[in-house]
Amino acid sequence: MLTSILQTERLSLREFSLLDSNFIIQLLNTSGWLYFIGDRNVKNTTQAETYLKEKLIKSYKENGFGLFLITLKSNQTPIGMCGLVKREKLDYPDIGFALLDEYMGKGYAFEAADATMKYAKDILKIEKILGLATVDNKYSIQLLKKIGLDFQKMILFEDANEELMLFTTI
Repeated sequence: MLTSILQTERLSLREFSLLDSNFIIQLLNTSGWLYFIGDRNVKNTTQAETYLKEKLIKSYKENGFGLFLITLKSNQTPIGMCGLVKREKLDYPDIGFALLDEYMGKGYAFEAADATMKYAKDILKIEKILGLATVDNKYSIQLLKKIGLDFQKMILFEDANEELMLFTTI
């Protein structure tokens, strides 16, 4: 069994492993992920394992944090991801989150994101957390504000074809 990083009332968050490739395929191909985050071209097990190794697992080794798998405590069902991402063009990590469609609107994203913010501050001692959202992603904007981030400015980011809203804790 893989070690849990965070526990909340209803959720457990842990590092991803290669055993999560089928879940990654499912999550990265939801309509919300494709629309708001973009197609990562993860359609089969080989692509999922590459994504896990080169993105998620690599971040744990290089940064000491990353995006974590969210599972329901009651039955260990994977429902999404939440955690911190360190991007080259940003001075501080940003919080990211995504859930399978059927688990949205139940407070899980807030529960995971709120626990991640406390973990970043209290355990990792990160002084500032950022958040990114497209202007039409009203649920992410609402959640970023609810966990204590404030809109700072619009930025043109990486390979995005549009400006993103940048939120910050300070």
